[in-house]
Amino acid sequence: MVEAIHKAVGWLLTLTRTVSAVCLIGSVAINFINIIGRYVFSVSIPWAEEIMLFLMVGCVFTGCCAVAWQGRHIRMDVLITALPPKLRAFFDLLSDVVLISASIIVTIFAYPVITQLAAFDERSEAANFPLVIPQSMIPIGYSLMALLVAIRLLTPRRAASSPSSGDTHT
Repeated sequence: MVEAIHKAVGWLLTLTRTVSAVCLIGSVAINFINIIGRYVFSVSIPWAEEIMLFLMVGCVFTGCCAVAWQGRHIRMDVLITALPPKLRAFFDLLSDVVLISASIIVTIFAYPVITQLAAFDERSEAANFPLVIPQSMIPIGYSLMALLVAIRLLTPRRAASSPSSGDTHT
């Protein structure tokens, strides 16, 4: 059962990493094309900046899933690392519980915004792109982070696997 869960997590992480990479590559490609157009042909793409921003939002909020799974998110843990192992483990658990709670709260508060953007068909200024798509990446990313951290906490860990050990836990 645990192996099936870890296999599903591996598939999900592959999917989110792929989406994140495609968003990043797309953003870089649009930026490169826009630079060539601007400086070689004196013509820029009017919607490029908006779409690059939306792609970066997608990149960040799909890429954060792998970071959360591995427990490698940014922490202010200078004092925590100096604590005894049992106390450090307690604070690591507390940190994960706070992350899950905050992720759930962000997702709950994002839902009305997303539904209103969809209902009113709100679009971006320059690209005329539906705003519901990039805005929905935020609660999707947070929901997946909460799910993955919860799975990491609830499934047995492999030997020498902890957020600080560097193991990818896949």
